[in-house]
Amino acid sequence: MTRLSFAPPSTGEVVDYGHRFDASRHWPASLTLGFAAYPEANTSITRMNVARHYGPLRVQRAFYPEGRDGCCHVYLLHPPGGIASGDSLTIDVTVSENAHALLTTPAANKLYRADSNSVAWAQHTHLKVEDGATLEWLPQETLAFDGSRGVQTVEIDLAETAKCLGWEIIGLGRPASDLPYVSGIIEQQFKLTRNGLPLWLERQSIDPEHPRFLGKWGQGGSTVHATLWAVGLENPTDAITELRDKIPASHNWAVTHRRGVLLLRYLGMERNEAWALFQQARDILRPRLIGVESVTPRIWLT
Repeated sequence: MTRLSFAPPSTGEVVDYGHRFDASRHWPASLTLGFAAYPEANTSITRMNVARHYGPLRVQRAFYPEGRDGCCHVYLLHPPGGIASGDSLTIDVTVSENAHALLTTPAANKLYRADSNSVAWAQHTHLKVEDGATLEWLPQETLAFDGSRGVQTVEIDLAETAKCLGWEIIGLGRPASDLPYVSGIIEQQFKLTRNGLPLWLERQSIDPEHPRFLGKWGQGGSTVHATLWAVGLENPTDAITELRDKIPASHNWAVTHRRGVLLLRYLGMERNEAWALFQQARDILRPRLIGVESVTPRIWLT
């Protein structure tokens, strides 16, 4: 078999792109997106002005379901539909001054079982939001198959007056097929900064062999956990009160506010319950954050 070496445009690194299945297996993919606000008449329009991809990560076009002067909706496409051993996905998004972008995915992301060499996968997301800009990061859930091994990182860099609303949802195993998550390890890392100063740093390992996984002081045996964040709210205390008043009380979720970051957590057994909770929370928080009612991305309805 002939192997070819390619240099990804963003790094210049030479990568062995052959179909290897040993411990050195490495299949990279990257997507770089930029959004900018362009003045037009008495308003401005957010356009996607940068779209570079390497490997099986891409977007097709921008949508404007909220009007041409409204939020720019973009769907992130990963044709393989899941991440396997050796895959390395990098997503880099910049929302420039006064622009407003919403990014989501057409379906759940799947984290497949590691191969016989236990080669890990990697997924890194970097989101940069400049002054006066807003980013909504709303991917559909991630489903981790039994035996999956990898590292998932999310870094969010906000300027002084930037706003961000986002979430991450992960479901463990495939309960409908009676295939629980009983082996493997997934490390999740979150880093959110404003003007380079940390507001929220978090790291956790999802390891079913660790006492934390089943302990009541940790995962407690739950198969779904999720986090929603909102940064830039004028009155987070009132926002929390509204969330608690309008969303049915449950021991599966809680909300707090620290250092300018509102965090809503879910820990339970139902993906649909977490998804419904986060959509209700977005309906409440979006008007408070940007003064505009929530609009459901069309891709969620297909």
